[in-house]
Order: sequence, then C-alpha cells, then structure tokens
Amino acid sequence: CYMNRIDTKFAELKRKKKKAFIAYITAGDPDLKTTYKIALELAKNGVDLVELGIPFSDPLADGPTIQAASQRALKKGITIRSILRMARSLRKKTEIPFVFMTYYNPIYQYGLKKFVDDSKRSGVDGVIVPDLPPEEAGELLGYSQDNLFSVVFLAAPTSTNERLKTIAKKSGSFIYYVSLTGVTGARKTLSKDINDHVKKIKRMTSKPVCVGFGVSNPRQARLVSSYADGVIIGSALIKVIEKNIGRRDIDRRLGRVVRSFARAIKK
Repeated sequence: CYMNRIDTKFAELKRKKKKAFIAYITAGDPDLKTTYKIALELAKNGVDLVELGIPFSDPLADGPTIQAASQRALKKGITIRSILRMARSLRKKTEIPFVFMTYYNPIYQYGLKKFVDDSKRSGVDGVIVPDLPPEEAGELLGYSQDNLFSVVFLAAPTSTNERLKTIAKKSGSFIYYVSLTGVTGARKTLSKDINDHVKKIKRMTSKPVCVGFGVSNPRQARLVSSYADGVIIGSALIKVIEKNIGRRDIDRRLGRVVRSFARAIKK
C-alpha cells in the first residue's frame, strides 16, 4: 500500500533507531520569500518534517510568540492560496514532508474538500487542526482518507483513556502530544509526567507519538527524544526569526540554532 511522505519518513527513522525532529514555522513570517528560504534551510539542517503554520487571527492554542508571528504574516496579506503556491515551489526543491498547522475556520472558509485536494496537489502531506476534535472531524477525514492526506490529532495531559483511544485510532501518521495544559511557547521547565503520558499512549497504538508545546532548548529536546518518537520545536525557532527580521542571512542564523536542536534529538 502507498505511504505518504510522513509515514515513509517515520518508517525510515524507526529503521535507523532515530527520533523525528519536527520544526514549526509560520508561513509568511516575515514574508513568503523568507519562509521559502527558511524551509529549505530546515531541510538541510536535520529537520525531518516541517509544520507550516497557516496564520489565523484567533490562534487559540498559540502563545504570544506564535500569535505575533501570525499577526506579522496576516499584515502582509498572506492567504491559503499564496501559501499553497509557495509549497508547490518548495516541493520542486525538497522531498521533506510538509504538514499544515492551522485552525478550522480558515479551512472551512476555503472549503474542506478543496483544501485537501489543493494541499495534496501542492505537495503538502497532512494537516494539524488544534480546535477540531476527532468527533467533529468526520467530513475532513472523509476527504483525506482516499487522498492519503494525514489529519493529525492532539492529545493532552487531561485526555481520558477513552479519549486517547479515539485520538490514537483516528490520528493519521502520528499523534501530537501536547506536553502541558496551556498554550504554545518556550518554557523553562517541562512537566515531570510527560514520559508516563507518552508511555500510556504508546501502549494503545503503534503510531509514533511526538511531543510539542514548551520544548525550548536542546537539553529539553534531548530529554523528550529519549522517550518520544519525535520532538516538535516551534516558538524557540520563531523567536530566532523575530530577532533577525530584516537581516539577509536570517535563514543561516536560524540554521545554526536548528543544527543544535538536531544534534540533541539525533543523539
């Protein structure tokens, strides 16, 4: 059976006994040309999967860092259409898996079927929708399944066992474990019980479990990669972008930080 790029990548990492490094960037922050350069830089520096954030005016799962990035992108007039165009040109240059991260409202406005079809056509392999619970995702899942387009669901520290079973069953390619109750953003310390939660989910499914929200430095990333199948880094990278807006070598500056995370996760 045909596997999409995400599944293929996880299978390859498993064979090599390596963990996945997933990097989140907001598409269009500070502009699409820079996002294009940055995405290629991520692919060159040890990232296994790129999450492209589609900016939304009310990103309820995101902390101040990513909210600000969304605002910068929206001010530039970024749309789903313009992001799809960029994804299409990125696809000509790299085979790295791309996953959109956005909210239900922009997808709904765009049209669910059209969103899945156009994303696939542009070489995007899946989507994460934090405000879409699996119980209400039937329509989106319906369009995605024949399309080999992954809809990835989030599990939280507060998820009950019943709920975790549903998420494990319905989530495509991997399960996104949210390491804390709260919004995205770099944290000084990580919760002590992430390991237990990850183990619990792994007992329910053979799908990879990746941990995001709050992982802010290579030391934390190394710790999380010791028990999870992948580590998701977002706000820590967005901060580097924010600090270097307007610099010609913004991609290379980010590349250095990305390499230090990659070394920690791949250890």
